[in-house]
Amino acid sequence: MSGVLFDVDGTLVDTNYLHAVTWLEALRQAGYTVPAARIHRGVGMGTDKLLDHLLGTDRDRSGDDALSGAHLALYATYWQRLRALPGAGDLLRACAARRLRVVLASSASERELAVLRTALDADDVVHTATSASDAAASKPDPDILGTAMRAAGLDAGRALLVGDSVWDVYAAERAGLPCIGLTCGGTSAAELREAGAVETYDDPAALHEALDRSAIGKLGS
Repeated sequence: MSGVLFDVDGTLVDTNYLHAVTWLEALRQAGYTVPAARIHRGVGMGTDKLLDHLLGTDRDRSGDDALSGAHLALYATYWQRLRALPGAGDLLRACAARRLRVVLASSASERELAVLRTALDADDVVHTATSASDAAASKPDPDILGTAMRAAGLDAGRALLVGDSVWDVYAAERAGLPCIGLTCGGTSAAELREAGAVETYDDPAALHEALDRSAIGKLGS
């Protein structure tokens, strides 16, 4: 079988800037001053690695759980307003119509993933989905991608990842997967390509429009 793994946050659902703003406030409440742009650059990592990126690896980690909880509480206030990015559902359905297994390779918590799937409204074509609890290490480590492939019965030779951050690209490379980059999460095409993305598109709608000539189209041929 062949399949396509999709990151969800920032790739299929428009969440990245909400994550940046709510992390900014959670950090402010804890007494940290971190530029919003720096936070945005780290979105796509797992929480542990994001806090290392923002606060340093030699920090006192005793407050990490409280920081994570504050971010989640702030982010949850937006959940009912989350929206899928343009063409996200159409893209997933077009992949499924090509008999490709559609896999949501998310590092979100189970609660967050349920909300993201509601916003996406495409569960009818999703073969497999993962959450943070399914991996020992978060992106850019490849654990979640390996877990997702095993759950979907895929191997790296017949699969690829669609993501929006350099952390997705790095994780895909470590898992032996090509990665298509989407710029709708706020990372430029040049940065995604420099990280190793094989192709870049503006958003799911643009990839859907180019699907037949994309790496996904080749995968399904």
